[in-house]
Amino acid sequence: MSNFQPTSRSFQGIKALELKHLRSAVIAADCGSIRQAAELLRLQQSSLSRSIHQTEHYLGFTIFERYSGGVRPTRAGRSVLRLARTILEEFDALVATANSVRTSETGRLAVGFCTSLSAGNLQASLLEFKQRFPQIELATVERSRTRLATALRNGVLDILIVTGSLPLLESETMSLWGERVLVVLPEDHPLTARETVYWTDLRGETVLLSHYDPGREFEDLLVSKLVSPEDRPKVERHDVSRGIIKSLISMKSGISLVLESDLGANFAGLVYRELRDGTGPSRFDFSAYWRADNENPVLAAFLKLLSERYPSSPLGR
Repeated sequence: MSNFQPTSRSFQGIKALELKHLRSAVIAADCGSIRQAAELLRLQQSSLSRSIHQTEHYLGFTIFERYSGGVRPTRAGRSVLRLARTILEEFDALVATANSVRTSETGRLAVGFCTSLSAGNLQASLLEFKQRFPQIELATVERSRTRLATALRNGVLDILIVTGSLPLLESETMSLWGERVLVVLPEDHPLTARETVYWTDLRGETVLLSHYDPGREFEDLLVSKLVSPEDRPKVERHDVSRGIIKSLISMKSGISLVLESDLGANFAGLVYRELRDGTGPSRFDFSAYWRADNENPVLAAFLKLLSERYPSSPLGR
């Protein structure tokens, strides 16, 4: 199969691919298990397995390696899954746009983010907005920052709440809040005995990071804190969600870095500790971005709420 040559028949097979095939493959990759993916999709395991086999047949090569513990993507599979995620994100954006048009009479706000909604300021801000305006439809989208920026430019999203800088033409920005950086450890890890962990304590460890934001920022921060390569831990990047990273930590595959809003997402067997250097805790700052020409009155109401909750920055600087 590795020397697969396209034929007219293979192209006809590719045309037979449907979104359900792509979604099944992506979720199986995220879960690392056909059984867990089937439970998540509320399908019979045999049905999901058959769907993935059909996808591999249509494409003409193997997407997954099967082993006793589950499945993992092949090299060719990783390329296909990366494109599949893009296709699904674009389709979801199309659906979101259609919903926005259909519900425009009652009001709708689409918020993009790349952080946890389990606790913290983002969750609190959205909850207060829903309490003030219960009739407004609130749509939340978690994507990579690149996809979020595209969705904002295309008008699919009204506002982004992300860490770091996000240069966008014709956009406004507002500084919001900061969150501490934490290290996530298996409960029996030696560092759990300490109330505070220093960056230098990570030497010799394996740090697991997601390809999704803010994984790259965590890696840049780690390099800035530990200038000498000899002092840095080994970094492994995984094309999976932050939830799967936690599963890997519980399997003793390594440790990871998160922001304090992640504390609300309880995961059995994991312990969180604040990361510090000689000057104190490390923090990431969050900002809001929106298009200057967005005339959605619901967006104006949300920006007013944010400016009241986080008054340190003028509205729309």
